[in-house]
Amino acid sequence: MKKKRHTPELIIKKLRAIELMVGQGKTAAEASKVESISEQTYYRWKKQYAGMDELSLKQFKGLERENVKLKKLVAEQALDLRILKEVAEGKW
Repeated sequence: MKKKRHTPELIIKKLRAIELMVGQGKTAAEASKVESISEQTYYRWKKQYAGMDELSLKQFKGLERENVKLKKLVAEQALDLRILKEVAEGKW
């Protein structure tokens, strides 16, 4: 069976729908079946995306992208410093 990949926006929408159903008296297992996901997936998503709305999710993803860029920049600078240090010591 092919795995589905859900976008974070779709995950948040499904979580909201399940929370509404649970609020109306359904169990988490029943509500997650309606949304075509397993109960375990529901609890994992709930743990990961708890309290996020679409705006905070976009901000979070933007911060993650910025963090990756900054880590790459720091790694490049560390490599440059190491190269300059070796050249200054005459090890080349």
